[in-house]
Order: sequence, then C-alpha cells, then structure tokens
Amino acid sequence: MKSLKLSILVSILLVQFSFSQEIEETEQSNIQTYTPSKLLEKGKWDIKWFNNLYTQTKEDRNGETFEVPRSTFFTTSVEVFTGASNNKKFNVGLIVEYRSNSFADKSAGSVFSFQNETGEARSGLGHIAPSVKIAPFNSLPRFSIQSSFFIPVFDKESDENGFLAQKSFIWQNRFFYDYTFPGNKFQLFSEIGTRLFLGNKDEGFANNSIELAPGVFLSYFPTSKFTVLGFIQHAQLVDLGNEFEQNYSALGAGSKYQLTKTLNVEVLYSKFVRGSDSGLGQSFNLGLRAIF
Repeated sequence: MKSLKLSILVSILLVQFSFSQEIEETEQSNIQTYTPSKLLEKGKWDIKWFNNLYTQTKEDRNGETFEVPRSTFFTTSVEVFTGASNNKKFNVGLIVEYRSNSFADKSAGSVFSFQNETGEARSGLGHIAPSVKIAPFNSLPRFSIQSSFFIPVFDKESDENGFLAQKSFIWQNRFFYDYTFPGNKFQLFSEIGTRLFLGNKDEGFANNSIELAPGVFLSYFPTSKFTVLGFIQHAQLVDLGNEFEQNYSALGAGSKYQLTKTLNVEVLYSKFVRGSDSGLGQSFNLGLRAIF
C-alpha cells in the first residue's frame, strides 16, 4: 500500500512538473511580446532608458576616406509611454535627450565627464519630444506608427566648445512592423523612419532637409527570456533647400535579456561600413526597459 501511495504521489508531481514546464515554454516574455510595433494596454506604462555612444576616427568627404582626430558623441535618453485607449490603438509619451560630446582626439570615455571645455567637450540638454503612437489597421495588429516632435532646448548648434546637436525642430515618424515565425524562435522586425528638419538653414547644418532611414532586424530566441539579433540600417539625408546631403549604412548585432517580469536589458553594437559626407565610426548601445 505504501508503495502504491508513493507511486501515485510521484506521478502527480511529474504531471505537475511537465505542465509547469509546458506553460513556461509557451509563455512569452516582454522582449517577445512588446516589440516597438506593439502598443500598450490602457493604464500600462513603458519606461526606457537608452544610451548611445558613437565614436569615429575616419570620415568620408566627397567620396574619399580621411583619418581624423577622434570625436565621440554620447546621447542618453528617457522615453515614457502609456496606453491611452481601451482597444490598444493609441499611446502617448514623452522623450527627453541629454548629450555629451568630445573632440580633439580625446578618448571615447571622456564623454562621461559631462564637461564643457573650449574646443574639446560640450554637454547639455538636447531635445524634448511629445509623442504619440497609433495602430491604425485592425487587419495589421503588428503595424504601428510613432510620431514625435523634437524641440531643441539649447541656444546654438555649435559654440566655442564644439557641436552639441542639430539646432532643429524635428518631426520624426517611425513605421514599425514585426513578424514572429511559427515556433516563436525567430522574429523579423522592420522599421522605416523619417525625420523632417525644420528651421533657419544658417542655424543648423541639417535644416530644410528630410532623412529616410530603413532598418531590418532578425532575432533568434534560444529561450523566451533571451534573444540574439543582427541588423542592417541605412540613412539618407535629402536636401530640401540647404544644399547639403549625406548618407551612410551600418551593420550590427546585439542581444536582449528579460531580467525580471518587468525589467529587460539590451546591448547593441553597430559599425558604419560606408557613407557619403558622413562619419565612418562605430556605436555602442545599452538600454534598460521597464513595462508595468
């Protein structure tokens, strides 16, 4: 009798373990579910702290590549979005950017001093951007549009310390779409971004121009909480009256990990493999994202 009871108990435990494993394997994490294409439910919050460091020692000028003293541009931003409709069709948010740049062959890490030095370093608040996000089509639930209007909150694009950021009002629109392949192991994400730079052309090098920036990302999920990805991006600045154009292409890779049910982390690296009248550097990115 004791042997029978023990066998029944072991069988129950095995069934419960198998069932819990099945739930864990089929349950999606935030990094799978809440791609940039996915909107939030009403009352839900999405807070992202993202850091981008771009550094270069080469640049293209009129089709020729030149060695240049190292310059580094660091942007740290906070994005806050919340669901604003019961049908998950409309989100509202705010983006705040802070910049720190260094020049004159200073080390890439010098930007973390957040200093202002004549000809060598400049830092300060860059833009703030009220934003909205919509999912316009019921038939395409994984397609969305994010529209943001960036307002400069500094005086001059360049001063005695150096360049800070584009002295432009920027209307940015980002078109997102993603597709998860059967089995939930692979996910394809695509984006087409546009930025319209508005302002006096004498105050900003990019004013009176529009940037088109497509990108494609392919992610592989060994588990629901971890992904590795590769991507390709391109940006094309088109002249609308300021007599300046540029373009560049970048390749990159990265990963994301779901630290807790709420918090995830991502790291990305990209190399600017070609360009026209642009820098030919590399960028390092670190982001933390909380959804609750």
